[in-house]
Amino acid sequence: MTRYVLRRLAHALIVLWGAITLSFLIVQATPGDPARLLMAGSDAGDAGAADDAQLAQLRHEMGLDQPLLAQYFGYLWRVVTLDWGTAYSKQRQPVLEVIRDGLGSTVQLGLASLLIMVVLGVVFALGSVLLPNRFLRSVFEGFTVLGIAVPSFVMAILLLQIFAFRLGWFPAFGAGGLDSLILPAVTIALLGAGTLSQVYARSIREVRAQEHVQVARVRGLAPRKVVTRHVLRQASLPVYTIVGMLVGGVVSGAAIIETIFGRPGIGNLYVAAVQGRDFPLIQALIVLTGGLYVLVTLIVDLTYPLIDPRVASPAAGRSRA
Repeated sequence: MTRYVLRRLAHALIVLWGAITLSFLIVQATPGDPARLLMAGSDAGDAGAADDAQLAQLRHEMGLDQPLLAQYFGYLWRVVTLDWGTAYSKQRQPVLEVIRDGLGSTVQLGLASLLIMVVLGVVFALGSVLLPNRFLRSVFEGFTVLGIAVPSFVMAILLLQIFAFRLGWFPAFGAGGLDSLILPAVTIALLGAGTLSQVYARSIREVRAQEHVQVARVRGLAPRKVVTRHVLRQASLPVYTIVGMLVGGVVSGAAIIETIFGRPGIGNLYVAAVQGRDFPLIQALIVLTGGLYVLVTLIVDLTYPLIDPRVASPAAGRSRA
């Protein structure tokens, strides 16, 4: 078990280091002078009228006046010490303050989306596999395909037209309360619920065909008990893994959904940072997103043996390495 935990921690650190390095390379790979681009895209000044002293000061603040290797190690140190510098597209506020102000709204949206996603995914999967009527099973399967096929912005517009503009059940824009959270959360959840449902349904079918389930049926165990005792728990293992993977989709989907629904949050910060060429804020958001994904994946990996102890066995460890 100790080797399994250490291996998962090592993998998580490697992925996080990759996200940090990627965020550093984005600035280095930008065509032209990043300082001049930032000044042109934000309120840091007028790039056309900027003198050499202003640009030199900005390059110094961003660490661009150092050799490349020194820039990289200096950047790693700033990441470790959470010294992200200034968000030039946000009236030169500290980057950490800008992210902190927008993080709460996105966390609310993400948690609500994941909860709805899991509930819908499980319901659609059970309906598409366990319902006795073939037509009803096809209806549930159709919903899962719809959730995967329809783009997020199209789903958002449909939900706005029906439930906000026509029926008036929910507000169309803003983040005023729980009712304003429903439509954006459902929009993100529907996209992940389709994938989750298909994975769970496939897993249920595979487990139902296994020998120990057939033996339980032959011994006269009631069909409902066969499903609840032998099928659902074992079939849920792939679902537990994919929920962690879908967190990345929730974070990336927030950029589009928060913009459409006019919600403040990390997604809107991404858009503003890219439009303003605010490289310090872009770098911080990339590391934040990567760190969140690594954290959730690590939690899933470390708790997986509690559901299936075979995962932490030496043979399983060699197969997963």
